[in-house]
Amino acid sequence: MKYMFFDDYSEGVHPEILKYISEHNLDQQVGYCDDDYCKQGADCIKKAFDVPEADVHYIPNGTIANVIGLVSMLKPFEAVVAPASGHINVHEAGALEATGHKILWVDTPDGKLTPALIDKATDYRQDEHTVLPRAVYLTQATELGTAYTKEELSGVIKHAKDKGLYIYLDGARLAMAIANDSLGFTTQDMGNLGLDMFYIGGLKNGGLYGEAMVILNDELKKNFRSHMKQRGGLMAKGRFMGQQYVGFFGEDNLWLSLAEHANSQATKLYRGLKELGVEFDLVPGTNQIFPIFHNDALEKLRVDYGFHEWEKIDESKTKVRLVCSWSTPTDKVDEFLVDAKAAL
Repeated sequence: MKYMFFDDYSEGVHPEILKYISEHNLDQQVGYCDDDYCKQGADCIKKAFDVPEADVHYIPNGTIANVIGLVSMLKPFEAVVAPASGHINVHEAGALEATGHKILWVDTPDGKLTPALIDKATDYRQDEHTVLPRAVYLTQATELGTAYTKEELSGVIKHAKDKGLYIYLDGARLAMAIANDSLGFTTQDMGNLGLDMFYIGGLKNGGLYGEAMVILNDELKKNFRSHMKQRGGLMAKGRFMGQQYVGFFGEDNLWLSLAEHANSQATKLYRGLKELGVEFDLVPGTNQIFPIFHNDALEKLRVDYGFHEWEKIDESKTKVRLVCSWSTPTDKVDEFLVDAKAAL
């Protein structure tokens, strides 16, 4: 196989992160994220996102982060509003619902919630016989490769807050959204939009494992580590997660520069395919693109490239997902475009 575009974690760890972990591997530290590196990483995050009063915790992966974060917000009879394409709704094997919390999902054209769509979901509530909507689940960037502009995200957050709802943001690919200058975000903006809780993705951006949960709402800070322990998210060797975020948010802002590379490669791929006449039903904003190919062309490309089939459009066409990562080489993108031209 010439190259795999399956996802943004097929490669291992960025060499700088791995080097930093290796250099400090034999330092003796206390466990369960009470070590010096986790504290240092938290300080780096608070500075980068301009959230000096936030609590920062490290959780091994996005699914566990989503479950722990949302469960900490919800009473047993409360539910979360989410887009139909949201990770908690389609790609986590019902992990949140296994805790007893219903997901009130709504169809969206582009993976993004709007005030009107939130209202549509919350209108589900009738009385004590139905679940009570209590939180809103957002993703930045979305599972469809799109991303909220600063204005869009601010509007959604304000509307949800006015309705008395908590706001939780899944940031698995948050770096890719911030790296897209056209969206109008800075890293510091994310901590000051009114979110109650969000996590900073590292796994899909050159990390080994682990996401950083940032809690901004004081009501949700108390006993959060108990939620982590109960749900299997409190790691004895959490130091390695802390070391990653020290490396990510150093002077060179590695976290953002890796995302910029992933985005630029995806943009090159998108533009190249468009020039070849390939269809798209959404304009990508980050490092995931979803081209629509004729099936005979896909059969040819599948011989040498890895990608996921996303949606059957009709008997002759299929939408696929191509993902570029922090380490995708430019020559592999160029090679795919040459082979795509031949296949078409």
